[in-house]
Amino acid sequence: MGIDSLKRALWIYHVNTGSCNGCDIEIVASLTPRYDIERFGIKLVGSPRHADVLLVTGPVTRQMEPRLRRVYAQTPDPKVVIVVGNCGADGDVFHESYNLVGPIDQIIPVDVYVHGCPPRPEAIIDGVVKAWLKLEGATTKETT
Repeated sequence: MGIDSLKRALWIYHVNTGSCNGCDIEIVASLTPRYDIERFGIKLVGSPRHADVLLVTGPVTRQMEPRLRRVYAQTPDPKVVIVVGNCGADGDVFHESYNLVGPIDQIIPVDVYVHGCPPRPEAIIDGVVKAWLKLEGATTKETT
């Protein structure tokens, strides 16, 4: 994938690893006409094999750990992982739960954190922009 393709479109695959769905609702809100991130070429895709970015919400439960690893492995390089919400970053209110393996960065490498419970759509869009810049930098380094 060349840098020109990243300047035109950024495809995101969303993975919920056990969240309360508050972050998921805010992600959907960022797709509504009020924020409309699709006007920048950013869209959700149905397969990690087509994605440039993994957008992960929630703390990782025991049941979701192997699935998250598999989705990460299926995403082509270069890729960026964005963690949305406090639960994915540090477990937040679920941090001592018996069923949690840990925050996302203990399972897969994380590039961008978007904190909040739940974070506002503006913060999610800002996190996607940071991921976009990180991807453009990675692609530039690969091609030079």
